Amino acid sequence: MNYTLHQLQVFLKVSEKQSITKAAEELFLTQPAVSIQLKNFQEQFSIPLTEVVGRKLYVTDFGKEIANAAEKILNEVNAINYKSLFYEGNLAGRLKISIVSTAKYVMPYFLADFIKDNSGIELLMDVTNKAKVVEALENNEVDFAMVSVLPDKLNIERVELMENKLFFVGGTRHKLKNNMGKRELFEKLPLIYREQGSATRNAMEDYIRKNKLPTSKKIELTSNEAVKQAVISGLGYSIMPLIGIKNELKNNDLQIIKVPGLPISTNWNLIWLKSKNLSPAATAFLEYVENKKEQIINNQFNWYTDI
Repeated sequence: MNYTLHQLQVFLKVSEKQSITKAAEELFLTQPAVSIQLKNFQEQFSIPLTEVVGRKLYVTDFGKEIANAAEKILNEVNAINYKSLFYEGNLAGRLKISIVSTAKYVMPYFLADFIKDNSGIELLMDVTNKAKVVEALENNEVDFAMVSVLPDKLNIERVELMENKLFFVGGTRHKLKNNMGKRELFEKLPLIYREQGSATRNAMEDYIRKNKLPTSKKIELTSNEAVKQAVISGLGYSIMPLIGIKNELKNNDLQIIKVPGLPISTNWNLIWLKSKNLSPAATAFLEYVENKKEQIINNQFNWYTDI
């Protein structure tokens, strides 16, 4: 056998995503390039690694065994690389972070210069819903998580990063009746919700419940981007984080509708398990965030405080 590390990497990603398209996106390769590498890798085995059923790709039991071996080999190679960089006096290792979907508008700005200045650090960042973020942290699968609502049952440490403001927003295609009151807005306008378990959904429902507001037809969507596009199209209205609608406000695709008691204000938090033994890379990142957070907020989010 004469497989390459690159082929192992490609096959491992295909097995994780069970999709050539998604693997290509994450590896920054074209679909044909991934297909060729997968084909060349498969030719070295007499037993199929994958199979296609109903146009969907599945990894065979044998393929899963090979994927597990590939992961171990690549981890060992990474360890060698990290040790080499460490002995050269460079910070090296993996930094694993899980963030809720709306945090994708914030977290990259707290990472960019740190990763740029420490080329030996490999960043693995998962963007998902709150339940999976908390689960990853609880299972010690990540170094840090970023959330706006702190988990109740975990013993954590945290660094408070910046304010998270949620406003009632609508598209600009349809004009609202003048002087609509809070009760009338929620009773007559169709509302768009995030999925169950979303911190934004919870904040929206808490506001409605505390103010004893009647609600109109409910639409549920599973991402902030989906909600945003639905609101822009005129499908309904929603309570949304300001951080994710900067360009849409600037382009006059969305409007903030003033409602008493809004915005809802929480805070973005970088959290980690109190019992976590942070790696040198994670420790360095934590120190960086604590020292640079005010500078990053002032430089990157000055627009945010004016609304």
